[in-house]
Amino acid sequence: MTVSLLPGIAAVVGVLMLPILMGLGAKWSARAEIGEIRTANNSLQEENGSYRAATGALTAQIQSLESVINELGARSMLDPEQARAMQKLPALIKARAAGGSQTSAAAVATILPTALTSPEDTFGVLRDLLGGLENRLVNVRQEVERREALAAATPSIWPAHGWVSGWFGGRSDPFTGESGFHQGLDISLEKGQPIYATADGAVESAGYSGDYGNMVVVAHGFGLSTRYGHLSRFAVSTGEVVKRGQIIGYVGATGRATGPHVHYEILAGGRLLNPLQLLTQPTNR
Repeated sequence: MTVSLLPGIAAVVGVLMLPILMGLGAKWSARAEIGEIRTANNSLQEENGSYRAATGALTAQIQSLESVINELGARSMLDPEQARAMQKLPALIKARAAGGSQTSAAAVATILPTALTSPEDTFGVLRDLLGGLENRLVNVRQEVERREALAAATPSIWPAHGWVSGWFGGRSDPFTGESGFHQGLDISLEKGQPIYATADGAVESAGYSGDYGNMVVVAHGFGLSTRYGHLSRFAVSTGEVVKRGQIIGYVGATGRATGPHVHYEILAGGRLLNPLQLLTQPTNR
């Protein structure tokens, strides 16, 4: 019995033209397309008894893909504040986390001419397109993992619970009164109060560093790093892996400081950023 190809082909073309399966709408878009392919597969089962074993294998493949789509849909949803911080990163940093896998129109053009009017051809087209989607979802999972890693590496919380006493940019030197450039934020609060890592990373150094006094430097990956200066004492050591919100030291006035505070800097690819660009969330209390 001949099976019409139009519903099946319309569905699978939609699948191959899906955008990268990330973002809040990814899960639902992909599930709708999988549903249409399932309908085409069920039609083969009902109208061609001799192909039921083969279409059963397609059904299992569809179920497996639905599971992957559900997983990717859940993992692609970032906290809105965290997503905003990531968007403010320099293009070079975001490019280091970007993938590049997409389905080309040429792939569709190669498959569609093989679709004739027999069940064998219909089954083959559905099987090939599902296989292609499965391979593409592997690449999408890798892209989601890179996006998750970038989210974890983006410094987005305040390093301490205090008030800003020094802003990023031009200012008068507090010791000499001469014009100068302040490379980060000064957050003032009582000596001994905790200082938090603002993103996941590894401690690059924890020691005395000239004007910075006792300083912790955390490398977050993707070319991002943060500096925390004037600490009274350390809570981490060089090489230690830290998580966002973890205490890394305590407020002090070591080095060139007029009073207890933490001097906080963000570097991207070795270049200073204004920390206020990324500080979208409070620290974990």
